[in-house]
Amino acid sequence: MELQKLSNGNHHHDVEVPLEGGVPPEEEKFLQHKSDGSKRPQFTDFEGKTSFGMSVFNLSNAIMGSGILGLSYAMSNTGIVLFLILLTCIACLSCYSIHLLLSSAGVVGIRAYEQLGLRAFGHPGKILAAVIITLHNIGAMSSYLFIVKSELPLVIQAFLGQTSSSDDWFMNGNYLIIIVTICIILPLTLMKHLGYLGYTSGFSLSCMVFFLSSVIYKRFNIPCPLEVFGNFSVDAVIPDDTCTAKFFTINQETAYTIPILAFAFVCHPEVLPIYTELSNPTKRRMQNIGNVSILGMFVMYFLTAIFGYLTFYGNTEAELLHTYSKVDPLDTLILCVRLAVLVAVTLTVPVVLFPIRRALLQLLFPGKPFHWLRHIIIAMCLLFVVNLLVILVPNIRDIFGITGATTAPSLIFILPGLFYIRIIPTEQEPMKSRPKIQAACFTAMGFIFMTMSLTFIGLDWTSGEKRSLGGH
Repeated sequence: MELQKLSNGNHHHDVEVPLEGGVPPEEEKFLQHKSDGSKRPQFTDFEGKTSFGMSVFNLSNAIMGSGILGLSYAMSNTGIVLFLILLTCIACLSCYSIHLLLSSAGVVGIRAYEQLGLRAFGHPGKILAAVIITLHNIGAMSSYLFIVKSELPLVIQAFLGQTSSSDDWFMNGNYLIIIVTICIILPLTLMKHLGYLGYTSGFSLSCMVFFLSSVIYKRFNIPCPLEVFGNFSVDAVIPDDTCTAKFFTINQETAYTIPILAFAFVCHPEVLPIYTELSNPTKRRMQNIGNVSILGMFVMYFLTAIFGYLTFYGNTEAELLHTYSKVDPLDTLILCVRLAVLVAVTLTVPVVLFPIRRALLQLLFPGKPFHWLRHIIIAMCLLFVVNLLVILVPNIRDIFGITGATTAPSLIFILPGLFYIRIIPTEQEPMKSRPKIQAACFTAMGFIFMTMSLTFIGLDWTSGEKRSLGGH
């Protein structure tokens, strides 16, 4: 994916791939041949060899990450029914967004988000797309490493049989994320192609399935009202509705729900790179990969959210795993779950870093061939920035909220809709055609969503009334 050999520099984005000629658009392959047998200019100089299953693993892994830990918290602030409605809407909109991206890419034979921005709006569009992808994925990587920072000390603490933290260096999350970054994440980010990470993505997904199974199991093993570890004030008055599930809830924290859900479904920067490395690449095949991945994550998300919520109800914290520490910090199953989640998010970081590096290469070194030194230096700089952010940011909800309210709607709603409107020829679909109007409404929805989310989050910050967020 990082091979940036563009046949004619940046001129390849001007090549139109005709939709006529007996080949249905959804079955079009990227590497088309002219009648004289010569190849058209292409974005990559290798043939995709990643299988359907591996591509599903990679895309599912790109979708599923730290966002899954905030979903029970989101449900506690919306209620079960409202949460399900919002989750369904965002999952469907994500599928439609992938359709818009693939349609735009198919028309101009481009498999890079930034190059679609260049084709649609010129150089400013390319810069905008690259910046948004970079900011979003830095936010995503920060949230993953924030989990490492907060959970790894608790794992070490449990292994040592301690119920309280100490001042030892190996219990300091800031030191631990640096060690994990250098020893595990950096070597994986230096791989040449994203397809190679299919194996780690599959393992990462299996870890999250184990996490889900444990959340379901714990629902039937943790009593309500919650018996907090080390808390002997059993005479405290407990409200009658403490253990009652709510179906519709609106409160101050509801402002974070849609951004958390949007953040949990963003995979759009990875769609085109995965498409590039797919064997037998057609739009229909890639759309099916997107649909299967989103459906699988929808099921995992809803089950995790509802069983986590029905375990802790109103006591659910922004980071679900931290809530279990209140019950028993030495619980063996939760210790195993923490390890599984730590492995999963650690292995996801390299998958998320690939699109950022490609965006920066497109921006800073357009048309240049692959070079190992650039490949390595960009990865090291990105990881340095992310580590710095994680050390400085106070808690994970701020990462979920801000990233979900700004870059997530840009990648899911705004840019795919604008690309579709600008790139699909008006001879094929006039501006007043239904697909173009739908894309325009989709884009407008993104702007409304962004404005509302930022407004509510801003009001929440200025009010200063924050719940316990479980930060470390």
